[in-house]
Amino acid sequence: MKITGIETIRWSEHPQILWVRIHTDDGAAGLGETYYLPSAVEAVIHDFAAPLLLGQSAFDRERHWQTLFSYANFFGYAGAEMRAISALDIALWDLLGKHAGLPVFVLLGGQTRDVIRIYNTCVDTPLYDDRKSFLERPGELAQSLLAQGITAMKVWPWDRFAPQMASNTMTGPAGLSAVGPVGHDLTLEQLKQGLWIVQEIRRVAGDRMQIAIEGHSRWDINCALQIGRALEPYDVLWMEDMIQPDSSSDLARLARETRVPQAVSERLFTSHAFRRILVSDAAHIVMPDVIWTGGLSEALKIAALAETHHLSVAPHDCTGPVNVIACLHLCAAIPNAMIMETVRGFYEGYYRDVLTDPMPIRDGRALLDQFGPGLGVSLRPEFLNRSDITRRISGK
Repeated sequence: MKITGIETIRWSEHPQILWVRIHTDDGAAGLGETYYLPSAVEAVIHDFAAPLLLGQSAFDRERHWQTLFSYANFFGYAGAEMRAISALDIALWDLLGKHAGLPVFVLLGGQTRDVIRIYNTCVDTPLYDDRKSFLERPGELAQSLLAQGITAMKVWPWDRFAPQMASNTMTGPAGLSAVGPVGHDLTLEQLKQGLWIVQEIRRVAGDRMQIAIEGHSRWDINCALQIGRALEPYDVLWMEDMIQPDSSSDLARLARETRVPQAVSERLFTSHAFRRILVSDAAHIVMPDVIWTGGLSEALKIAALAETHHLSVAPHDCTGPVNVIACLHLCAAIPNAMIMETVRGFYEGYYRDVLTDPMPIRDGRALLDQFGPGLGVSLRPEFLNRSDITRRISGK
């Protein structure tokens, strides 16, 4: 099964997503995906990766990963290079599964569970104004999620008080307040305004709803500790990326000096970065992003590292549909998967326009025994025929 073509696909309606298809000489196509700066990633795929992959066996996934990473690392690997490698790696796993007639999770080691609980990241979508709701009506939002069987939610109560950027740049579903310089001053009034969101969810939903706190790395260590200590009485699920994840010693201090579990971090690329966090006792929950950190191949290694530290894995999402599907295969296979991030407005909305099959989500859980060969999904033919998508192909 030789690689004959590598195709990239972009959609103007969701301009941060890049889909990748690897074509082979037997007519198969493997599907991958990544997110953020798609023009840069597309250039990496066609100018850097395609010459190294075209004409090669699609079976030699690990050799291709090592070749691409070694070449990229010669110049500094993180960024668009790793996003490209991640998308290509997922597509190669999809190809192998399709060729073998087996779901990817079987190739990753077999099934360890039939279902996994999901949580809802509360971003605004055409179907739900979940971000606006958690800022204004958090208790009502919790009730809405519970009515769908969803028992965990992620909110970011304090981003709005960190330094804000004046920009029209598209930043992603979490909103512009999620991006910007680190904050060094959080007043007591601001601390209480953010805490009100957690208090209201607890008041209305009690212990039926678990609450994850997203930090988007918007605070210094002192403000993060201030937030963490205020959250301690409310038994939150975790605090996530309250500070920049580039200092394992500072993350370890945060983990030591507050009783709130610390989730780290979708911003870390490759198992090497996660190893530094783990050996420093700087995380309680390991949160890799499969379409950034190196694909399923690297996520599998990260999960194994986490298991040696007796820690759970909660894959990151809030991007595109292929990421969720790839993460569900990972969660099916690894023994230490904890919970899966989702956005209800996405899997009930545009994901259905893109993929051939709906997300296997029922009553707050993802069903992990529903997949056909490979990832079990493809891009819909009618989606590929839309006038507002652009395609580029190398080879073939």
